[in-house]
Formats: sequence, C-alpha cells, structure tokens
Amino acid sequence: MSGDGTFTVLDVTPEPYAVTPILSASIGITDAGADPVHAIALRCQVRIDPPRRSYTDAESEGLTDLFGPRERWGATQHTFLWQHAATMVPGFAGTTRIDLPLACTYDVEVASAKYLHALRDGVIPLQFLFSGTVFRRGEHGFTVAQIPWDREDRYDLPVAVWRDLIAQHYPGTGWLRLRHETIAALAAYRSANGLLSCDDALTSLMRRALQEVP
Repeated sequence: MSGDGTFTVLDVTPEPYAVTPILSASIGITDAGADPVHAIALRCQVRIDPPRRSYTDAESEGLTDLFGPRERWGATQHTFLWQHAATMVPGFAGTTRIDLPLACTYDVEVASAKYLHALRDGVIPLQFLFSGTVFRRGEHGFTVAQIPWDREDRYDLPVAVWRDLIAQHYPGTGWLRLRHETIAALAAYRSANGLLSCDDALTSLMRRALQEVP
C-alpha cells in the first residue's frame, strides 16, 4: 500500500444469514501504487471511543461499572478494544470495496458488550485501525509491503443497528457468565422447587431475597 492509500468505512450492516450475530463493515480501499495489488492480508483493530458522544442519565447508570460516577468520566473514559477483525482482500487496481466481518457478543461480563447494552439511542462511536500486508505482482515478481501504521477511520454506528441484530439472534433474552458451581446449585434449586427454567429459579430467588429484606 502506497503512502497515498486509504481505508474508509462506508457502512456497517447486519449479516442477514449468519448463525451468530455478525455485523459487516463495508470498507472502501484506494491505492495509488504503480503496480496493481495482488492481495491484501488485512487486519483491523476496532475500538470504542466513548468520549465522542453524550449520555442520558439512564445510560450513565448502566455505565457506572465501566467508568465510575459521571463526575469522574473526564479521567476514566478512554477508547477501548471492541474486537480484532481480519479478511483477505482480492487483487485490484485503483479502488475496491470489501466486507469486513465483525462478530458480536451479548455476554454482559465483557466490557464492550456491557457498554453497548447500556446505550439506549444515538450512535456507537467506533475507531477502525487498519494494518496488514500488501502483495503486488510487478515486472520482477512479487513485492511485499506493510500497510502504514497511521491508516484509520471513524464511524458512528447507530445503536438501533446493534440492538436489532442482537434481538434477531437473542429475542427477549441475554447472557450471564456463571461459575460451574453456581450453575449446579441453580439447577438443584430449580429441580427441588419444580421450576421449569433457570430464569424461573433466579426470579424465585430474587423474590425470596426481597421478602427477607427488613
């Protein structure tokens, strides 16, 4: 990739036929090299940039675990990693457009999912940092070069896009990470009380806990 090459995030949309929640980032690539690009082994670090947007009081409550109380956000809010993504770009000359898959998790113990789950409206401020290896076929064989370190772009993903994707794969549900011992104890409680699901068991336990509060 020459010094004039660029990577631009054109759009991010749900992958309609994926078994798991996946977004597809459409990336526009331009190259001004003398020889056509034979292929690119493209890597991308996708980061979330919280200071780029404002938050409602309800969203602020959901973000306390990540950033602490709102009055400390000036010191605690920094960009953080969402995910690493990679794909192979076929050969082209001049410009091309490719799809970069972005796998999504709804595990609310993961910082990125906890952040996304707290948002109600607006956008998710993303930062794409591109890297990788460019292969060219010239008159004297193949050449190999690294993508310059400063190739990046920003994209504001509507919160509704992410929420619709998660709702499509996990309608009305979410995920909690529990220790094996906790799962075993929950299953035993469910069986002993004739409950149909772990959700019912948790609801029953919470009701009992509230009744015992003086």
